[in-house]
Amino acid sequence: MLTITVTTTEVEEKALRWMAADPQVWAENFIKQRALIAMNEIYDMEVARMRSDPNITSIPVNVEDVVLAADIQSAAERMATLPLPPLP
Repeated sequence: MLTITVTTTEVEEKALRWMAADPQVWAENFIKQRALIAMNEIYDMEVARMRSDPNITSIPVNVEDVVLAADIQSAAERMATLPLPPLP
Protein backbone atom coordinates (compact mmCIF):
# COMPACT_ATOMS: atom_id res chain seq x y z
CA MET A 1 0.00 0.00 0.00
CA LEU A 2 1.22 3.46 -0.91
CA THR A 3 0.72 6.58 1.17
CA ILE A 4 1.19 9.90 -0.59
CA THR A 5 1.45 13.16 1.34
CA VAL A 6 1.40 16.53 -0.40
CA THR A 7 2.23 19.79 1.33
CA THR A 8 0.77 22.89 -0.27
CA THR A 9 1.48 26.54 0.22
CA GLU A 10 -1.19 28.80 1.65
CA VAL A 11 -1.99 30.15 -1.81
CA GLU A 12 -2.16 26.64 -3.33
CA GLU A 13 -4.54 25.58 -0.56
CA LYS A 14 -6.74 28.61 -1.18
CA ALA A 15 -6.81 27.86 -4.90
CA LEU A 16 -7.65 24.21 -4.27
CA ARG A 17 -10.46 25.14 -1.89
CA TRP A 18 -11.86 27.45 -4.59
CA MET A 19 -12.09 24.62 -7.13
CA ALA A 20 -12.93 21.66 -4.86
CA ALA A 21 -15.28 21.39 -1.90
CA ASP A 22 -12.79 19.03 -0.25
CA PRO A 23 -9.30 19.07 -1.77
CA GLN A 24 -8.29 15.89 0.09
CA VAL A 25 -11.22 13.93 -1.38
CA TRP A 26 -10.58 15.47 -4.80
CA ALA A 27 -6.91 14.42 -4.73
CA GLU A 28 -7.77 10.89 -3.57
CA ASN A 29 -10.38 10.53 -6.32
CA PHE A 30 -7.97 11.86 -8.93
CA ILE A 31 -5.25 9.39 -7.96
CA LYS A 32 -7.65 6.45 -7.79
CA GLN A 33 -9.15 7.32 -11.20
CA ARG A 34 -5.69 7.58 -12.78
CA ALA A 35 -4.73 4.25 -11.22
CA LEU A 36 -7.90 2.70 -12.65
CA ILE A 37 -6.99 3.96 -16.13
CA ALA A 38 -3.50 2.44 -15.79
CA MET A 39 -4.98 -0.84 -14.49
CA ASN A 40 -7.20 -1.08 -17.57
CA GLU A 41 -4.23 -0.32 -19.85
CA ILE A 42 -2.15 -3.06 -18.18
CA TYR A 43 -5.08 -5.50 -18.33
CA ASP A 44 -5.64 -4.86 -22.05
CA MET A 45 -1.92 -5.22 -22.77
CA GLU A 46 -1.68 -8.46 -20.78
CA VAL A 47 -4.82 -9.98 -22.31
CA ALA A 48 -3.44 -9.24 -25.80
CA ARG A 49 -0.13 -10.85 -24.82
CA MET A 50 -1.90 -13.92 -23.38
CA ARG A 51 -4.11 -14.30 -26.45
CA SER A 52 -1.06 -14.37 -28.69
CA ASP A 53 0.68 -17.02 -26.54
CA PRO A 54 -0.43 -20.52 -27.64
CA ASN A 55 0.73 -21.95 -24.28
CA ILE A 56 -1.86 -19.95 -22.35
CA THR A 57 -5.19 -21.77 -22.26
CA SER A 58 -7.19 -19.47 -19.99
CA ILE A 59 -7.25 -15.78 -19.19
CA PRO A 60 -8.44 -14.47 -15.82
CA VAL A 61 -11.38 -12.08 -16.02
CA ASN A 62 -10.49 -10.31 -12.80
CA VAL A 63 -8.58 -7.14 -13.71
CA GLU A 64 -6.80 -7.02 -10.35
CA ASP A 65 -5.51 -10.59 -10.70
CA VAL A 66 -4.14 -9.87 -14.16
CA VAL A 67 -2.50 -6.60 -13.09
CA LEU A 68 -0.91 -8.13 -9.98
CA ALA A 69 0.49 -11.03 -12.02
CA ALA A 70 1.74 -8.84 -14.88
CA ASP A 71 5.50 -8.78 -15.36
CA ILE A 72 5.84 -5.09 -16.18
CA GLN A 73 8.37 -2.36 -15.59
CA SER A 74 7.60 0.75 -13.59
CA ALA A 75 7.68 4.13 -15.31
CA ALA A 76 11.03 4.82 -13.62
CA GLU A 77 12.47 1.56 -14.99
CA ARG A 78 11.18 2.33 -18.49
CA MET A 79 12.57 5.87 -18.39
CA ALA A 80 15.98 4.58 -17.26
CA THR A 81 16.28 2.67 -20.54
CA LEU A 82 15.66 5.72 -22.72
CA PRO A 83 18.69 7.08 -24.54
CA LEU A 84 20.25 10.20 -23.09
CA PRO A 85 19.91 13.37 -25.17
CA PRO A 86 23.09 14.45 -26.95
CA LEU A 87 25.32 16.95 -25.19
CA PRO A 88 25.46 20.45 -26.70
